[in-house]
Amino acid sequence: MASLKELRNRIASVKATQKITRAMQMVAASKLRRAQAAAEAARPYSSRMNAVLANLATTFSGRDDAPALLSGTGRDDVHLLVVCTAERGLCGAFNSSIARLARDHAVRLTSEGKTVKILCVGKKGYDILRRRFPKQIIELIDLRAVKRLAFTDADKVGQKVLDLYAEGAFDVCTVYYAEFKSVISQVPTAQQLIPAEIKVDPESAGEGAAYEYEPDEEAILADLLPRNLSVQIFRALLENAASEMGAKMSAMDSATRNAGEMIDALTLNYNRTRQAQITKELIEIISGAEAL
Repeated sequence: MASLKELRNRIASVKATQKITRAMQMVAASKLRRAQAAAEAARPYSSRMNAVLANLATTFSGRDDAPALLSGTGRDDVHLLVVCTAERGLCGAFNSSIARLARDHAVRLTSEGKTVKILCVGKKGYDILRRRFPKQIIELIDLRAVKRLAFTDADKVGQKVLDLYAEGAFDVCTVYYAEFKSVISQVPTAQQLIPAEIKVDPESAGEGAAYEYEPDEEAILADLLPRNLSVQIFRALLENAASEMGAKMSAMDSATRNAGEMIDALTLNYNRTRQAQITKELIEIISGAEAL
């Protein structure tokens, strides 16, 4: 049985931990508002760009001169997985759920005889995936120095992907991230970037609308397709930032409540031990007095 001093030390330690988790919960809650607003603001822009690209892509349907980013290489042999996770932990299953989705896809592709390459954006995903795929990871892009995400950060990742594609390093590129739904719900998502997989919301698309573009469609796609790659990566990073804060807020709230329950249990144990010790001392005093 633990002594009273040991129980007091444990109670003080858990109380200190509870203060830290409560403070981290409050910090995550304050950061969540800004991150959620940024993620929600990026969605309409991404949706409208998809609508424009979908309208332009119909011009090249079935044609051999379609842009490479739209039509792909015509092969399906080498896959690049861009896995976006957080740089830090203490956010529940946020990082592991994204890494698990990428890992399952990598295992399936490998079993089909495909070659898998992994580009990690975020240290936590790298730490998880390197245990299973140490040779497949080609690079880790560290964003710990970035205090606030900007489009330039996503553009660097997009440019890296474009350079690899220009070198013929892969045929298909897919990005993995967590889509923010609510504080308690972050959905691991896989989105194909190359060849461009353009999905349009029917409500945002003009029904039967006809457009005339200047310059021609090919010139516009040559500029928009690389930009769209960076836009989708930027959206993935923003969704991740909001999802991370939501997951961290939930995890720290749970940790704070668990610490409170542990403090109650330790305090009860301390009081019982103290009462038992007092009772024992009283019995010894009474027994000694009766013996005299």
